[in-house]
Amino acid sequence: MTSKQRAYLKSLAGTLEPIFQIGKSSLTPELTTAVSEAFNTRELIKLNVLKNCMDDPKELAQTIAERTHSQVVQVIGKKIVLYKPFKENPKILLPQ
Repeated sequence: MTSKQRAYLKSLAGTLEPIFQIGKSSLTPELTTAVSEAFNTRELIKLNVLKNCMDDPKELAQTIAERTHSQVVQVIGKKIVLYKPFKENPKILLPQ
């Protein structure tokens, strides 16, 4: 992913609300499954890491991305943005 494409995705993610929260139980298999299923209906997902989660948000983002075969767009503070294009007919068209 180029920096131009990443910037475009960041601009789209600015208006998104987090649809998942990672709490003190950290990254559970259920959360990974839920995020994976969410990629069936969305290409861009924002997650919120709560204060009671002791893990590093950047490490969490990498782990979730690996498990769901997605890409980390950005990690700002306790917010994580992930991107996974639809295999057929992607809705988000990235700039070249």
